[in-house]
Amino acid sequence: MPNTHQQPPDADLSTVWLRAFLEVSRYGSFTVAARALGWTQSAVSRQISSLEAELGGAPLFDRLPRGVRLTEAGRVLVPYAESVVEALRGAGRELAALREGTGGRLRFGAFATADAALVPHALAAFHARSPGVRVTREEGFTPALLERLTAGHLDLAVVSTTGHAPLEAYTLHHLLDESLYVAVPAAHPLAGHPGPVRLGRLADAEWISGGTRPEGTLLDAALRAGFRPRVAHVVGEWTAKQGYVAAGLGVALVPALAATAVRPDVALLPVLDDGAPARAVYAATVRGRALTRAEEGFVAALREAASAVPRPMA
Repeated sequence: MPNTHQQPPDADLSTVWLRAFLEVSRYGSFTVAARALGWTQSAVSRQISSLEAELGGAPLFDRLPRGVRLTEAGRVLVPYAESVVEALRGAGRELAALREGTGGRLRFGAFATADAALVPHALAAFHARSPGVRVTREEGFTPALLERLTAGHLDLAVVSTTGHAPLEAYTLHHLLDESLYVAVPAAHPLAGHPGPVRLGRLADAEWISGGTRPEGTLLDAALRAGFRPRVAHVVGEWTAKQGYVAAGLGVALVPALAATAVRPDVALLPVLDDGAPARAVYAATVRGRALTRAEEGFVAALREAASAVPRPMA
């Protein structure tokens, strides 16, 4: 015997009405529609009667000796009912994709040096696993990214502890602790130094930095080492910094994430820093907000990429 229900399954009542209406209009029969829905004929009849009452009492079907036929009111309703039911099906598909992490959107931002290796590798892995997720990306400094996150313009931000941004206000997913390198010209006397060097050995050097003051930058490490670096050239972009170093105009601090793309006429010296790590890198999200499956997947991809970031030799 077919499995029929005395009552339709729990759902929004108007949706049940429309489903019953469309099945009856399709088959021209309450009995066949009930069989297709897995309900009893009386349940289908009740849904049609309820829908007719809700719409002002106009009959939607002419009850004929053999089956039923749409009235003019029923013919008017058909395209609207089809549109509503299809829209709900579409919403159900999208919601299922969100639950499974195979659809939806991901809006994230990252600071510039994270784009050297961390973000590209993570994105490649994420796209391979979740090709249906729509991804948009922004680049900026950590404070600006956090503002975008707070305002709801980003779902996630790859940020660092450089600049003493108020990270404690966010949920932080740790990715890595970065070591530092000093970039010197290939002909520099320390270029062949075997092993890490203390920054104090470069206290008299001219420095190339993104700002005139070391506070809140990577050059905080020099302050911890006991000297205030003399900034000779202010250069923001890492590729340009390499050019200045290669030309012998000074030395520069380089985080591990950027050290993978050093040019051949520049040597990298690992920094021996007895204090805390130069900076920590996190994926930040708004505190109290649950991550979607897509966001969880991207955080996992970031962690995998962080574990694979190569550490250049001196």
